Amino acid sequence: MAIEMLKGLPFSVDRWSPKSSTKRHHFLTHAHKDHTQGISTYASYPIYCSQITKTLVLQHYPQLEGSFFVGIEVGQCIVIKDSDGDFTVTAFDANHCPGALMFLYEGKFGNILHTGDCRLTIECLQQLLLKYVGTPGKEPKCQIDCIFLDCTFGQSPLKMPSNQSAIQQIINCIWKHPQAPTVYLTCDLLGHEEILVHVSQTFGCKIYVNKAKTPECFQALELMVPEILSEDPSSRFQLFDGFPKLYQRAEAKIAEARSDSQHEPLIIRASAQWYACDDGTSDIERRKKERCDQPVRDIFGVWHICYSIHSSKEELEWALQLLAPKWVVSTTPSCKAMELDYVKRRSNQHRNFDDPFWQLLGFTMDAVSEVNAEKAPDVVEVSSSPLIKSNAQDYVDNSQSMTASFSICRQSHLSPPRKTAPVTLFGRARLGLSGSYFKHEEKEPILDNDSVFRGSDELEVISFKKEEVVVKAGKTLAVSEVLDIRSKEEILMHTETEYCISESAVGLSKRYNPSLRKIYRSMNVPVPRPLPSLVELLNAAKRARRRL
Repeated sequence: MAIEMLKGLPFSVDRWSPKSSTKRHHFLTHAHKDHTQGISTYASYPIYCSQITKTLVLQHYPQLEGSFFVGIEVGQCIVIKDSDGDFTVTAFDANHCPGALMFLYEGKFGNILHTGDCRLTIECLQQLLLKYVGTPGKEPKCQIDCIFLDCTFGQSPLKMPSNQSAIQQIINCIWKHPQAPTVYLTCDLLGHEEILVHVSQTFGCKIYVNKAKTPECFQALELMVPEILSEDPSSRFQLFDGFPKLYQRAEAKIAEARSDSQHEPLIIRASAQWYACDDGTSDIERRKKERCDQPVRDIFGVWHICYSIHSSKEELEWALQLLAPKWVVSTTPSCKAMELDYVKRRSNQHRNFDDPFWQLLGFTMDAVSEVNAEKAPDVVEVSSSPLIKSNAQDYVDNSQSMTASFSICRQSHLSPPRKTAPVTLFGRARLGLSGSYFKHEEKEPILDNDSVFRGSDELEVISFKKEEVVVKAGKTLAVSEVLDIRSKEEILMHTETEYCISESAVGLSKRYNPSLRKIYRSMNVPVPRPLPSLVELLNAAKRARRRL
């Protein structure tokens, strides 16, 4: 699923929504359905994409007007006129599927590379402009300000073979099963055509595709590789749709052959997803998945080959080392770019808040104060502008898509001046908004004789020890005093500790003062739910000890 572009950018990429429709220029990287969702409703001129992508999209969405599209091909550089300043766009091969492109934008907003879905092999990187590609240990002449990166396998340690090697594994697997009367190839995804072509050429046979069952796949293959298609349902090589219920259908095919005393069919699935997914996997299966250099047969009788049209983690690391971008934005869910070593190292480096990307976000540097011992080393004070709130809300409201994660700044908490409610674009959502993709952890209160009560990293820490309660601000209260105070908020007020809003808004009582409520309403933020009173917590702890 694609992500919304920042409000300060005049273009959108692979995103079709009410917000993206307000952009003046639209780009489509490729024709996979998760990147064209909503295009029939929100498409508007101009949409820049390759000719193959345009043709495939019009096949899927015949109600669209062909006049919406503007062609751009690999290696082509075009200048786009815009009211906020002209910018250039260069297209590169994304090494993903037919017609898939990466886009390099150069303008007053900086240099931005959007990879779409891609597999960044060395060959793929070599096609980029030399000024943006460095060498190991040496940064490029021109630096990319931000890269919107496909991190599908950013968390997986898989050592993926090259696609050429994976195709050879498929061919070897077929050679080793000459007795198989039928070979079913689960290669119905756009981007698997190369497999079908090599199999057809190697064995001199065409491949049967059921036009009635898989019309879109048939249309795509008929457009790109019509010479390999067969209309004979008795052909030895047949396309086998991967979903739904692949394993049930595979078992049924094998059981049917056994009941007829026939040789089992050969069912091959070319995908890296099986290798990357560990859900419900036995130890034996997990050990099998560690071998990506040879076909592996699962318990259902399906042979798996690790064929990927997305970058491996190793390839992502190598690409980032050569491109050396200032920022990395993950276009895939769960902030997967955060697992990359390059991103982790960059997250601790000093930020230049005068660069175009920061200005694009709407941040202006008031002062960078020295961080005291209690603050994280990457916390800085910045002043806010209206664009900050709008950009932050853009990412929070992106509830129908996989979130964009500003991965390089996973640990950074960008704090406006003291009297302004905190806004965090990176990492955890500080405001606890519903629908936020930057999920925060709510720590369960712990209460014991020598335990610590924690609501949030930003609230004061209170330690309960037998006959007294010690507040971090330095004030010590007797238990009898505490019992008269119904909430942590009142303890903080009682000790004249400065009031602040928590990261997840946990720990505030029902009795909010009017000014605090006004702050939440002005930011369209729901008032946080309260914690139980201290009396309730103390009584709950006593009851728990009695049960023990």
